[in-house]
Amino acid sequence: MDAEVLVVGAGPAGLAVAACLKDWGVDALVVDRSRGAGDSWRGRYDRLHLHTPRIQSALPGLRISETSGRWVAKDDMAGYVRRYARYHGIAPLFGTGVHRVDRDGRGWRADSDAGELTARQVVIATGYSNSPVPPRWPGLDGFRGEVLHAAEYRSAAPFVGRDVLVVGAGNTGAEIAADLAEQGAATIRVSVRTPPNIVPRQIGPVPTTMLAVAMEYSPSWLVDPLNRLLQRMILGDLTRYGMPAAGAGVVAQARATGITPTIDVGLVAALRSRRVVPVAAVDRFEARDVVLVDGTRFAPDAVIAATGYTTGLDPMLGHLGVLDDNGRPVVRGRRQLPHARGMRFVGLTNPLKGQLFQIKLDARSTARAIARDLQR
Repeated sequence: MDAEVLVVGAGPAGLAVAACLKDWGVDALVVDRSRGAGDSWRGRYDRLHLHTPRIQSALPGLRISETSGRWVAKDDMAGYVRRYARYHGIAPLFGTGVHRVDRDGRGWRADSDAGELTARQVVIATGYSNSPVPPRWPGLDGFRGEVLHAAEYRSAAPFVGRDVLVVGAGNTGAEIAADLAEQGAATIRVSVRTPPNIVPRQIGPVPTTMLAVAMEYSPSWLVDPLNRLLQRMILGDLTRYGMPAAGAGVVAQARATGITPTIDVGLVAALRSRRVVPVAAVDRFEARDVVLVDGTRFAPDAVIAATGYTTGLDPMLGHLGVLDDNGRPVVRGRRQLPHARGMRFVGLTNPLKGQLFQIKLDARSTARAIARDLQR
């Protein structure tokens, strides 16, 4: 199957690129391993809402309905993604995973579930949180309690009245811990390895991610003292409740480690009420016990591992020299590597200003660059 442009991934990033290419008169072949547009959103936990406001989250060419409110729920986002594909006349080839991409002369060849696909240009848009990172603690196989990755969590209902350990205090772990506290889990601990910067979802009427647009381009030494002041003024000193302080400011931490701040949607209230108790990092498992690095041990009924995700791109692209040591693309948007010209990446970063907002910017610049390449 031949195409001028192959887009791998039919989530927000892939659809946005395809829509922007249409504006340049270029039809792309979009493929995705899922069964339909919006599937990745429908499968997430019930409580999830976007951390970016509606006006900052729309893709190019179609607004999100005001009926979705300021903070769009995950099911509303799934519906929006479906409407977006229909509105722009994009019909992805679903049920089609891509297993490997190779050079094919001046173009590209992809080995997929639909057979061999060839294209002059290829865009990888499979998502930043494509593959859950499974926990690998010593002794885990012999643990007698329940263990699940946060990707499998849907609601707090199965954990009501139970003792639960959430491992990880990033956005997913923090929100799951808050959900458990609000819905009646008996004991909730959060294991913290890397202390997060916790920030409010909005400051007055202004969403935090809107302020982060300027922070992306500012030196950390300039903006992080202000961030620390706002964190202390609005959220208070969370070390009083056992949450260790972050080792660096919001911007410095994000640039050095790729860890974005934890946006508060209930965790701080749960910390203040002592419904959620921070504990040290997990060291190992022993039969019924979880043992922490500080020697503390306890026997939770269930462990929810918010241990993150990878792009899952290594099997497909690892041989091309386009990924860093963490399996993430070395470049994004319209940029391309000299030895991989015609290959671009959209939606595989997690910037402070929000992933969907970055997708909008990158989709437009990427489509423009591809169209110009094809015209040459």
